[in-house]
Amino acid sequence: MSDRLKGKRAVITAAGQGIGRAIAKAFAAEGAEVVATDLDEKKFSGFKDAKCFALDVLSTEKVDSFAQKVVGEFGTPNILVNCAGYVHQGSVLDCSEKDWDFSFDLNVKSIHRMLRAFLPAMLANGGGSIVNISSAVSSIRGVPKRYVYGATKAAIIGLTKAVAADFIRQGIRVNAICPGTIESPSLEGRIEANAGQTGQSVDQARADFVARQPIGRLGTAQEVAALAVFLASDESSYITGQPHLVDGGMAL
Repeated sequence: MSDRLKGKRAVITAAGQGIGRAIAKAFAAEGAEVVATDLDEKKFSGFKDAKCFALDVLSTEKVDSFAQKVVGEFGTPNILVNCAGYVHQGSVLDCSEKDWDFSFDLNVKSIHRMLRAFLPAMLANGGGSIVNISSAVSSIRGVPKRYVYGATKAAIIGLTKAVAADFIRQGIRVNAICPGTIESPSLEGRIEANAGQTGQSVDQARADFVARQPIGRLGTAQEVAALAVFLASDESSYITGQPHLVDGGMAL
């Protein structure tokens, strides 16, 4: 590794597994001081690459308190990565108001909470890089049974562009990563759920997910993390306000 993030401090949400965990590990490997959070602190068992904390990003009070703790004890982050998310399966006819509200609360408003909590300190510190995890399934592409999920991920792209425009002259860069279908514990759960709902075998349900990737395979969390390292680093200092696909051709 080349210490591409040496001297930088990063805060990452939903870092207990999947994409968030891969990003935390990649950042630490590149020299960053990593503060990792997840709703379930047990997911950090044996995880030695970061300072790990439980955090419920659905609570404004808890996010604000956490931000004060981080800035007070460790210092202002140079990097903020918002990974928390939930995939609702279904069309508009399957989406209750409760489903809609929860999806937007976790996928979008959690980012709003983290920005409100950390951005003032980052601005006072001279800026930094913010990376939001969106999806290829968003304003970029629609797929079946991803009604409210696609809406939330499109909102993240809009939010990313808005914050980038507001603070571009104050040292803040904001970008979105838009993954395709990525191997993760979350995906395994969706594959099993699809198999149960359709009467398919788990192998066939998995093959359906692979089939929608033109490259012919699922992506890895490490491939998403590699893009996150670039966007967090000074190598991307002229890049802001953009959705970046790592999707195996899904949006072609």
